[in-house]
Amino acid sequence: MTRIRFQQSLEDLKENLLVMAGLAEQAIQRAIEAYRTRDLSICDLVSRSEIAINRMERDIDQAALDLLAMEQPMAIDLRFILSVIKINADLERVGDAAKSISDRVRMMERMAQVDLPVDIPRMATLAADMVRKCLQAFIEGDAELARGVLSMDDAVDEMNRSAYTVLTRVMEESSHLAPQALNALMISRSLERVADHATNIAEDVIFWVQGADVRHPKSVARGAAIAAAQNSAEPAVPADGPDRASTDAPTA
Repeated sequence: MTRIRFQQSLEDLKENLLVMAGLAEQAIQRAIEAYRTRDLSICDLVSRSEIAINRMERDIDQAALDLLAMEQPMAIDLRFILSVIKINADLERVGDAAKSISDRVRMMERMAQVDLPVDIPRMATLAADMVRKCLQAFIEGDAELARGVLSMDDAVDEMNRSAYTVLTRVMEESSHLAPQALNALMISRSLERVADHATNIAEDVIFWVQGADVRHPKSVARGAAIAAAQNSAEPAVPADGPDRASTDAPTA
């Protein structure tokens, strides 16, 4: 494969991934709209999107693997292809999360609508914004924009924890609202997973652009701190070995 053809293949891979990304982002937006309106026809659109996303995931993976096998790329091209494979998997899971939300909406459509003490639309807006920004970072090859996505994940995690607290209390105190509360809780968890997948994509963009592995920063920092503490607790040994005073003492 000539260099020009190889670069064109990389562009085609990127374009196909962006098409899939658009489908995944649209699926999440539709799933949340279905939640707001209880419109089952929108749920049908989400289900059809998932089929298309699954098909594209297989095609993109195969195209990426073919490039790795035939061209054996190096440096930034290798990082790009590896990142595409990982982003591809996360986008497919975003589609799964959208389908999960739409399935919950189908269940809730048969239930009475009630006001629950949780702001699912606000959480959905933040998660969808993370998806949009991480994809923009991928399109533009912008590592700093990707880093901004990482800082948004904590807010979604906190909203999910809060939803768990208030919705489990509703289920305990108002058993007649338990089905609605349970479905809302499952939707909250799905949105938290969407935010996690957006975070993964942002990390992959940073890896592609800068070659930096920024995964699991808290656990890595904690491990480094533990190792440093253990090293500082060990007794110091002189560079030239143990004390030689007794062995080197003159004999009578």
